[in-house]
Amino acid sequence: MLRAIEQIVPPPGPPAACPYLPGQRMRTQAFLLDEPQPGVYHTLMDLNFRRCGAVFYRPWCDECRQCCQIRVPVEAFRPDRGQRRCLRRNQDLQVEMGAAVPTPDRHELYTRYLQSRHDRQMGGSWSEFREFLYDSPLDTREVVFRLAGRLVSVAILDVEPRAASTVYCYFDPDLPERSLGAFNILWAVDYCRRERIPYLYLGYYVRDCRKMNYKTRYRPCELLSPDHTWKPV
Repeated sequence: MLRAIEQIVPPPGPPAACPYLPGQRMRTQAFLLDEPQPGVYHTLMDLNFRRCGAVFYRPWCDECRQCCQIRVPVEAFRPDRGQRRCLRRNQDLQVEMGAAVPTPDRHELYTRYLQSRHDRQMGGSWSEFREFLYDSPLDTREVVFRLAGRLVSVAILDVEPRAASTVYCYFDPDLPERSLGAFNILWAVDYCRRERIPYLYLGYYVRDCRKMNYKTRYRPCELLSPDHTWKPV
């Protein structure tokens, strides 16, 4: 299947500004895929593809290969001391998992999150919110975290038979002491363990992008090499 997919992938598009490394240029291979069979996205991730809405893409730059998938082998994962503290701090959260559905209260939280965390790369409009997070051809779940009934965090998770992938997490920026982003990943690892899903994919890791360093804290973890084999970090 890997070879067949490689043969139908379109050539990379024109260079654009890299969102990860200042001053660098990025090229991307991208295509639309309607209702893929279960397991196909797992194969695509093993070819370094990710999903944004209904578009499947991977960086394909002329001189750089730093963007690589990172994943956690679920059964081998053991939380460190800080991660165990994070789990204890959030024991009082109520968690619900279901179909991913955009709503006004979720959009309001998403907008607040963007205003506090990002450098205006995303605007926060309703159409952007819906298309980016909720238009999906996959089995996409939404994990909702509440504190005493109040919405404080939402995570979007793609689920395949043998892999799950964290798409995005947005949360209340006024609760930094809870480390809700970290708790989202820890919860997802535990979910995969309960469902006997072997791997949790955390998206791209870029060695020289400091904001991605947190992904290597979930150990053991593995990086996808340019020859599409997995190497331990």
